Amino acid sequence: MTAHANELAVDVRGLRKRYGDVTAVDGIDLGIRRGEVFGLLGPNGAGKSTTVEILQGNRARDGGEVSVLGSDPARGTRAWRSRVGIVWQDDSAPAELTVRETVRHFARYYPRPRDPDEVIGLVGLDAKADARIKALSGGQRRRLDVALGVIGDPELLLLDEPTTGFDPAARRRFWDLIRKLSGEGTTILLTTHYLEEAEALADRLAVVAEGRVVAEGEPAGLREHYGTGATVGWTEPDGTARSERTDTPTRTVAALMHRFDGEIPGLTVGRPTLEDVYLRLTGQEDAR
Repeated sequence: MTAHANELAVDVRGLRKRYGDVTAVDGIDLGIRRGEVFGLLGPNGAGKSTTVEILQGNRARDGGEVSVLGSDPARGTRAWRSRVGIVWQDDSAPAELTVRETVRHFARYYPRPRDPDEVIGLVGLDAKADARIKALSGGQRRRLDVALGVIGDPELLLLDEPTTGFDPAARRRFWDLIRKLSGEGTTILLTTHYLEEAEALADRLAVVAEGRVVAEGEPAGLREHYGTGATVGWTEPDGTARSERTDTPTRTVAALMHRFDGEIPGLTVGRPTLEDVYLRLTGQEDAR
């Protein structure tokens, strides 16, 4: 473990996991500071969910060192598990119970749970508190899963693609919840395919491809370091939209000004986005 392990909620060194001949996690290193929101990005099959499962203690690793809240998850006690909340990709609640019954039931598993009615309100299910789970929409069930993840008032919250199936309003409400929990000191590890979500919530990001971390840093730092060039767009006299990728956008704009004798119709200058950087780092740049 690192010399600063006491400052880290999660400290991972050389993590490895294989499934038969397939290497899912190939030497991942991660250090997640206490109280930060950390985003783990990568395409399907990159090793994100396997990593989260190992951190939660639900899957054995083949190699490496792992410390979560000061303990090895492979030997996590009941007291340790009560300090870690998790939201899986799959539904985890019994279909016949109501929302309120389910949240209250799960609250009994923890020594110091949050108030169940407060949590139901936090995830926006007040109006559905007495509805049976089988009658909820997919997005509402996902919100219930989030409620069950936070009911124990965890020190560390693991979120595996938590907003899949959310409509835009529900996703924004979830973002507010994450910011609230982070402000209260909860450490949060988030995996997501929504780059806008990662950029809005995460203090730092790690991009994973083929079981390895290929880049890590603050969202703005990743764009600065790995983003290349800019895209200059304009409109031709016949109305055709044109664009050019260039490392010298000022020079390109100057040339266009000379060509158009001043004003450039439809001028736009775009810098690389986090999505551009992500696609480049994961080898999917041509998939746009």
